[in-house]
Amino acid sequence: MFTLSRETDEDWWEVEALYDLCFAPGRTALSSYRLRDDVPPVPELCLVARDEARRLGGAIRYWPVRVGAAEVLLLGPVAVHPTAQGEGLGAALIQGSLERARGRWSRVLLVGDAPYYARFGFERSGEIEMPPPTNPERVLTLALEPGAWDGIAGLVEKAR
Repeated sequence: MFTLSRETDEDWWEVEALYDLCFAPGRTALSSYRLRDDVPPVPELCLVARDEARRLGGAIRYWPVRVGAAEVLLLGPVAVHPTAQGEGLGAALIQGSLERARGRWSRVLLVGDAPYYARFGFERSGEIEMPPPTNPERVLTLALEPGAWDGIAGLVEKAR
């Protein structure tokens, strides 16, 4: 049994170690990380999942970005410890954080696997362009309120 809670400063290094474990060593070289440089995450949406013994099972973070004048949430990274994979923890982190985002944010963007994220309502967007070398087929969007992505197109940029 895992409990979701807001990530704290004390969680930071352990979450970073989880991301290192789950992703390639060069993860911070990805273009999505350039959008995060010197920009604080959205703290109320950064969650950790811990079991009864307080062991970290998963984590999710969000960052503010812009597409033109529009404020957008960039979901990621999200990771689940290999010993907890296949138990629905990734889905719980995504759903729990999206519920927290509703009413405060209108739109979410991520770079990921469309078949996995489609079950949460994400879909491919040919109108939104991540900085290279991102594969455009992996750029996915979700409207948290009807029409939130209408008329929004262009390059994703760092939050100001």
